[in-house]
Amino acid sequence: MKPLLRLNLLLICSLLICACAAPSKRASVSAQAAKGQIDSAALSRTPEPQAQDPLAKRRPRDLTVRILLAEKQKSALIKHTGKVYIYTLNLDKKYKISAPGTLSVKALGGGKIQVGTLQSAKTIVLEPALNTLLVWNKNSYSGKIYIIPAGNTFHLVEHAPLETYLYGVLPYEMSYSWPLEALKAQAVAARTYTLKTLESVKNQNFDLFSDVRSQMYKGGGKQYDSVKKAVDGTRGEVLTYQDKLFFTYYHANCGGGTDDVRSWNPGTASIKPLSGASCKTDSHSKSYKWQMSISRAKVENYAKSVGLSGSLKSIKIARKTDTGRATNLTIRTSKGSKTVPCGKFRLATGIRSCKITKLSVRKKEVYFEGKGYGHGIGMCQDGAHGMAQDGKNYKKILKNYYPGSEIKNLSNYYGI
Repeated sequence: MKPLLRLNLLLICSLLICACAAPSKRASVSAQAAKGQIDSAALSRTPEPQAQDPLAKRRPRDLTVRILLAEKQKSALIKHTGKVYIYTLNLDKKYKISAPGTLSVKALGGGKIQVGTLQSAKTIVLEPALNTLLVWNKNSYSGKIYIIPAGNTFHLVEHAPLETYLYGVLPYEMSYSWPLEALKAQAVAARTYTLKTLESVKNQNFDLFSDVRSQMYKGGGKQYDSVKKAVDGTRGEVLTYQDKLFFTYYHANCGGGTDDVRSWNPGTASIKPLSGASCKTDSHSKSYKWQMSISRAKVENYAKSVGLSGSLKSIKIARKTDTGRATNLTIRTSKGSKTVPCGKFRLATGIRSCKITKLSVRKKEVYFEGKGYGHGIGMCQDGAHGMAQDGKNYKKILKNYYPGSEIKNLSNYYGI
């Protein structure tokens, strides 16, 4: 898998919008930080405008994440299944529509947008009433959608509660039909990954992408019972190491064992939970062993992108880990040779993993055989599936793939 402007935080995200800020809880978190249990440099940011839905207080307290759904759009049609409130951030313009329908969103140019009958050069918010969904691009959303002017276009950003966001992540990172304990492990890993990502947000308008640059997300409006049980059953739980969040990487299949994070990202500091783990329960998957061919032209194009011209002559594994995962490949052409990181080669060419067991350069293609699917760091999802089928609970699954980590619960801080 599949990673954003704010200050650091470790166990709690300072960038999250808080529906109900409570000074007493804020002081409590600061006290915890002073003890070294939570390092949170700042817990505030410009609050959202007051909710217009009078039933909003019925929604559970939760941290809010901002997900970029689309950027540089010129038009969009957003359906609403019930009442929806439409207003500018400072509430100087607002109205509501009570019946289900479709809202037309247009970029008018010059930094102005129109949503329904409301025109503005400021961000316009669509706030669905309780039990109303907003539907865009065939996906359903229950959070507020911010329409942000951007020159002659606009961006769509959903502001969603963290736990609701996870409802829209799990079914697309792990099948909703998988055993509950595997889904719980995925929920904890995805929640931790989200909060860790938010420690280094670089964009003022959003925190997360809705694709593999962060995590796959298709809206929390459509909820599967199994996914809801997994998320609700682990509410607030995150993984920590030495009282700090870490990137809980995960991938489809490790091919019999995961590796140290440095094998995939050499510039990353190694920590025990990302140092590699044994895996004996992923061989049931079709991704465990694979074979594929890619065109010589694709490899030559990649070679050109790293400054190596000429026709392809050979590819060899220059270095590999103890589990057999290649960390570097040497590409030789008629004009010279270059050693490149296998991880970057994999992303550019589409091979399933760097655990390559056989490769050969042929007349028109390059043939590969290998094991696993993905970068091979952190939790092996197929392995988690196998462990759950063998009767292991999610805590044992997480302990296996993130050795030395601890589960901590942040739900007490969700009402900050």
